[in-house]
Amino acid sequence: MKNLRLLGYLLALSLFIYSCEGSGEERPLGEYEKGLLIINEGNFSSRDGDISHYNFNTGEVQQNIFEKVNNRPFAGVIQNLVEDGDYFYIVSNTGKVEIVNKVNFQSLGSVGGNIDDEDPELIQPRSAIVVDNKIYIADYGPFNASFANPDSFIAIVNSPLGGEVAKKAKTSSRPESFHQINNDLLIACSAARTIDVMRIGVDTVGRSIEVTGTPVRFLEDGGKLYLFTRNSSTVFFHEINKSNYSISNTTEINISRPTSKLTLGENGEAYVITSTGWPDYNDAVAKISITSGQVIDASLYEGNGFYGLGFDYFDKNIYVAENNGFQGSGTAVVINQSGTKVKTIPTGVGPSGFIFKR
Repeated sequence: MKNLRLLGYLLALSLFIYSCEGSGEERPLGEYEKGLLIINEGNFSSRDGDISHYNFNTGEVQQNIFEKVNNRPFAGVIQNLVEDGDYFYIVSNTGKVEIVNKVNFQSLGSVGGNIDDEDPELIQPRSAIVVDNKIYIADYGPFNASFANPDSFIAIVNSPLGGEVAKKAKTSSRPESFHQINNDLLIACSAARTIDVMRIGVDTVGRSIEVTGTPVRFLEDGGKLYLFTRNSSTVFFHEINKSNYSISNTTEINISRPTSKLTLGENGEAYVITSTGWPDYNDAVAKISITSGQVIDASLYEGNGFYGLGFDYFDKNIYVAENNGFQGSGTAVVINQSGTKVKTIPTGVGPSGFIFKR
């Protein structure tokens, strides 16, 4: 009887321990794990790019959080903020990638930063992706006398926390963005107008697939994989066959002067910035349908200096980044789906994108 009673106690204890381990003790959220992160590109001449944080609950805005946390300026022109696991990768086209802890934005490592050297590791990085504990960085490479980039490459670093570039793999001109699928990386190359296919581990481009329009980035919507491209009068959504990466279907939407700034909405809809360009810069947010291939509203919201877009799936609002001509700080304008302004949020210099952390 005593043995049975002891066995019962041990069984109850083991179940208690298992339930505690299974549920896990939740750590408090870090200061920057919730809210809105605003990517501020910065002015090229002063290299004053940084990240802003907006608290949805209190309305508080913190500017230059990288500098605030690390007691030094970021000192770059930010092209992309890439999230992977516990880290953010801040990609600057002034020759560096900085890795920060996404909980508190503390710097953990970097790649490049030696652009003034005779042979810099990175020259004009555009984006990054982490695969198999390696960082792959898309880099335009140097400009030649014709302002072209024939020597573009993918820089590969053998640690997710940065360090030296272990390999530079040649790619088609001006790689912009990545998408991982199967055991491959798809690379959107804007100047070459191709999708380059790189086998992970082999780390060389095996083939290139030509596409219509200037490639911008890959999108996933409704279980389908698209490459978004554009020209001066049309946006294209190329549906990619997930097995052989051929273009299985293309949706063309005719719209005047589309830019590369696009964000997905709901129900097969998207929003794209259009602009007349210099010297007037009459800009608009257009609402389009990928499903029907139609323009729903060519001027949902109008203004100037539009430089980025985001869609918040929580409150269903559209966030428009206004750069103020890069003359000081910019503004994030929040509009509803009728195009009515809801509120504004102060930003840093040259706001260009949003990451929503709800």
